[in-house]
Order: sequence, then C-alpha cells, then structure tokens
Amino acid sequence: MTENLKKEILELGIAKENILFDELMSKHTTFKVGGPAECYIKIDNIKDLRNILKFAKTNNININILGNGSNVLVSDKGIKGVVLNIKFNKIEMMNYDCKIYANIGAGVKVSILAHLLLKNEITGFEELSGIPGTIGGAIKMNAGAHGKEFKDIVNTVTCMDYDGNIKQFENKDMNFGYRKSMLKDKKYIVLEVGMQFEKGIEKNIKEKMDEYKKYRKEKQPIEYPSAGSTFKRGEDYITAKLIDEAGLKGYSIGGAEVSEKHAGFIINKGNATAKDILNLIEYVKNTVYEKFNKKIELEIEFMGEK
Repeated sequence: MTENLKKEILELGIAKENILFDELMSKHTTFKVGGPAECYIKIDNIKDLRNILKFAKTNNININILGNGSNVLVSDKGIKGVVLNIKFNKIEMMNYDCKIYANIGAGVKVSILAHLLLKNEITGFEELSGIPGTIGGAIKMNAGAHGKEFKDIVNTVTCMDYDGNIKQFENKDMNFGYRKSMLKDKKYIVLEVGMQFEKGIEKNIKEKMDEYKKYRKEKQPIEYPSAGSTFKRGEDYITAKLIDEAGLKGYSIGGAEVSEKHAGFIINKGNATAKDILNLIEYVKNTVYEKFNKKIELEIEFMGEK
C-alpha cells in the first residue's frame, strides 16, 4: 500500500486510533499466527464502514472482514488491502408474546451474549455458549455445537453490501446449511442479527452452560492456540475418528500438531507458522484419502497471500 493511500485513509474521518498499518495478524487470530495486514481498521459505526468501502472500491483495494479471528488461518505473508475488524456491539432485548426477541450487533462475542442471557434468565443459547467467535462470524458459517446451530435461533440478518446498501434477510433467505450460509459466497457484511429466545430459570441455564464448558475442557485442546475445529464433519463419517484411526494424533510439522486430545483440531504448540499448519492440513487430508478414500474438507478459512 502506497504512502499516499495510507494518508488518504487517515483522512476518511475514522478515529486515528482505530487504524493500524502493517499490523501483525498473529495478534488478532486465535491460531496466533499470520503476517502483517497492510491496513487494519476497527469499525464500530455505519458511517465509517460506508466510507472505507467506498474508498476501497474507488481505489481497487481488497477488503477482508474479521471478527474474533477464531475460524481463520492467516498467511505468513500477511494480507494485502484492508482488514475490517467489525466492532458493532449493540445488544437490545424485548419481551413480546411470551418470547424474548434480541437484536445483537455482529461484533458481540458469543461468550458475552451467553453470559448476558444467563444473567437475564433467558434460555435457548446454552449449547452455543462456548463457541469462540463473534455473532457475525457465527452467522456467516452457521456455527453450531451440541446439536444446535445458529440457524435455529435466527429470525433476521441485517447486512451491508460492498456498495454501502443495507439489506435485511429473513432466516429462509440465508440458505443456512452445515457450516455455511449464503454469506459464504456473496459479498455482504453482517451488521446485526435478530434472534428469538424464551424465558428460563438461571439455575437450569447455568447447569447446562457448565456442562458444555466441562465437555469442551475435557474433549477439546482449548489450552493451545487453534482456530477451533479444523475439519468439517463428513456426511457418512466422523472426520476426527478417521484422522485418529490413521494414526495421526500427535503428528506434527514444525510447531503445528494434530491434537492428541481431539484429532479434529490442529493446534499451535507455541512456535507454529501458517506454513506449518497448511503443510500439516495437507498431510492429514492426503493420509486420510489414501487410507480411507475420503476427501475431508476444511472448516476454517484461509486469508491472505499464498
């Protein structure tokens, strides 16, 4: 990015402290790897979002959207263009006809919402409470856990397209599927999500949340940096089981390792590079295909220069 473009970005009216140049993405991803983004901007209002989208379009600059950085692997070479870290943190709840309706900003962390719902004795979110991301990212990939997915509680999704137009989609318009939605293929940025819950009892909600938290701690390698579950579940097989049966638990390349606790997770043992992780992913995919003739797919997304 030229110095002139950097100067023009600083003159867009976005708070200077929200704009960082050549910012290491290892600081902003749960894998703790990734080279520098040419420009990293925290966006917390509609005006700033429209301004940077218009500027990017005029100057043919690539736009990348980031939430909590929990489902992505960023290249060691970094990311050209602009990374927008969405920080819309609105939380609004209403009671109507024995239901609880909530409007949640895309930048709200799943864990923050879960604890707020607990505090207000609202049930229907417990299964999803341990997902390590933001609402926007969870909607894009239709994140799920313990038999529940975001599509089960979403009424509406309000988005902005890359021309600055705001559109609201009903649940049926989102084409939710296993770890996907129409946002995977179309250029929309999630602004806000309308959800539906029910009144519950705090004790019961907390018991369920604690149960799922205990399960995660026992079954998943949450003590190490990762991007969550690395691979998608197969249609007729459990991917982690195949990886385990292929003898790959504990297999490592550089600082990246197939978790010994859960074979579906690739973890950063402390000094991994994105290249280590990518090489290990390919090795796992190839080994599973050779042994079982199954093509396993990634759940995480790759961002940046290859």
